[in-house]
Amino acid sequence: MDLIESHPILEFGHGRTVSFTFDGRAMEGFEGEPIAVALHANGVKVYRYSPEAHRPRGFFCAIGKCSSCFMVVDGVPNVRTCVTPLKEGMAVMTQHGRGSVPMQEKGGEQGA
Repeated sequence: MDLIESHPILEFGHGRTVSFTFDGRAMEGFEGEPIAVALHANGVKVYRYSPEAHRPRGFFCAIGKCSSCFMVVDGVPNVRTCVTPLKEGMAVMTQHGRGSVPMQEKGGEQGA
């Protein structure tokens, strides 16, 4: 992983090492750090593709205000990965275009 190990002014620690997947590939990061940080440390620079022009998007604002870091996390689209903490076993996927959640009808059955 590509992370700052020490800093002359700031002190910081890391959570425990956890495993997660990105587009089916096994990766490791630190529990509690933003998903986007773990991806960046593992060399991932493209997180999604824009809806109309299909342009690559990645880590941009890092404060949850833009949509550049939207990804599909554990089957849920449009997750702001720059502010969502990493947890053991997460399945993170590149998001293509606008994410959509399947509609659920009464009784929990999936509809169109």
